[in-house]
Amino acid sequence: MAIEPLIPPDTAPPPTKAVYGGFAYFKGAIVPFGEANVSIGTHALNYGTACFEGIRGYWNPEHQEIYLLKLAEHYQRFLKSTALLKIKLEENVERLCELTREIVRRDGYRTDVYVRPIAYKSSAMIKVDLHSSENAVAIFAMPMGAYSPIDGLRVTISSWRRISDNSIPARAKITGAYINTALATEDANAAGYDDCLMLTEDGHIAEGSAANFFMVQGRSLITPPVTDDILVGITRAAVMRLALDFELDVVERSIDRTEVYQADEAFLCGTGVQVAPIVEVDGRPVGSGRPGTITLGLQEAYFRAVRGADPRYRQWCTPVYGGIPRIT
Repeated sequence: MAIEPLIPPDTAPPPTKAVYGGFAYFKGAIVPFGEANVSIGTHALNYGTACFEGIRGYWNPEHQEIYLLKLAEHYQRFLKSTALLKIKLEENVERLCELTREIVRRDGYRTDVYVRPIAYKSSAMIKVDLHSSENAVAIFAMPMGAYSPIDGLRVTISSWRRISDNSIPARAKITGAYINTALATEDANAAGYDDCLMLTEDGHIAEGSAANFFMVQGRSLITPPVTDDILVGITRAAVMRLALDFELDVVERSIDRTEVYQADEAFLCGTGVQVAPIVEVDGRPVGSGRPGTITLGLQEAYFRAVRGADPRYRQWCTPVYGGIPRIT
């Protein structure tokens, strides 16, 4: 069975709760969150010329510690995204990691958190290009529990196609690209589904609205390849590593939509959704119509690892409160 969250639900709000307090890194300094504001003329606000990351921090009450999951890996991907948008930052991976730990430490949370770094074209100007504007970076954190249900998702195949790499590269987390996610999610929710699966232009499964997709056939764990317009997910890589402990065959290949209807099990994974079983696709039950044993095993292993409870994966976890020098 999947493990229960280690914190009361009311202490870790859903992502729809607005953020009002805490601290942020903004214009080269850590300031109160309410002071981290941009102009309505900001290039990134008008044209979507920004990129971001989502980083989970997991509270372990026994350790009295928040563990930031794969912190350096997230910032390595973050800087690759900035390079794609020709955003040049002074901060390197090490500095971004230090700032993030300090922000969460000053916030003083004793619950699961979500960290949002964002790099953006900051000039107030009406010029659509990637070289005229100045660049900036900001980081803030918020308490966050479950982004979506982790006990069984009902999904549909979206009529909206996943943006292709030759249109807006999915391998970078570009803010403007997430209108693709918003349109698909809104339609799925309006039709009564929890989420959706999106197809590539040639009709293969790409991913969920904002999460990577896996399906189980026998002892094979199958996921779309990086060439099928997916975000190269950090949680995806973690799940593929955990699958080795279960002696599963991990296969990266294109997936037809009808294969999903006949899968033994299926799930989404990502920083937001974590590991979330899919129990129904377009009104068709996946397998038994309940979360499968392999999916639940991976889910439990994942939650143990990210909360610092599995010493084999402690290197994934960066502590916030454990002897970290303050940044002045």
